[in-house]
Amino acid sequence: MSDEVKSTNITWHQADITREDRERQNGHRAVTLWFTGLSGSGKSTLAHAVENALFERGCRTYVLDGDNIRHGLNKNLGFSPEDREENIRRIGEVAKLFNDAGVIALTAFISPYRADRDKARAIAAEGGFMEIYVACDLSVCEERDPKGLYKKARAGEIKEFTGISAPYEEPTAAELIVDTGKETLEESTAKVLAMLQERGVIK
Repeated sequence: MSDEVKSTNITWHQADITREDRERQNGHRAVTLWFTGLSGSGKSTLAHAVENALFERGCRTYVLDGDNIRHGLNKNLGFSPEDREENIRRIGEVAKLFNDAGVIALTAFISPYRADRDKARAIAAEGGFMEIYVACDLSVCEERDPKGLYKKARAGEIKEFTGISAPYEEPTAAELIVDTGKETLEESTAKVLAMLQERGVIK
């Protein structure tokens, strides 16, 4: 589905105001922070905590949350491997548009397949994609189970649920790994901010 091109006779229009112009005005680089991990690992919580910290520094930011995106842009997609692939492809494209607008895009998606995350990375500008593996033991995620999804998955009420009846492929070359089962939210947030400073995204 994702490789099919139906649009023809189209031309990409270059903007007068470039990404570099916007970055210069903002005082920070525009990148995509790709938070990936199991349901209940704390991706959204961490993404929002990082966004809050960046916002307080005057950065232009926006969190693209998995559930929120499926309410609108991706409401026609389910959770089959093919739909998951298309879900991530679309988000990669949206994140790139946010980056072009000078915004730090923070994405909080399970994104279980390594190949799909690699494609999202390929869409981004050179050096503009940072994968953050929100590691957390499955047992801890199940214990948290903030939405009651693991309970339903164990009961067979949810099919193709990542970690239970569908696979999760851990990153092999993530820019950063945080363990939310062992670290506090403040510690994990500080690690992300430190990485951004080290890589020259923020000052």
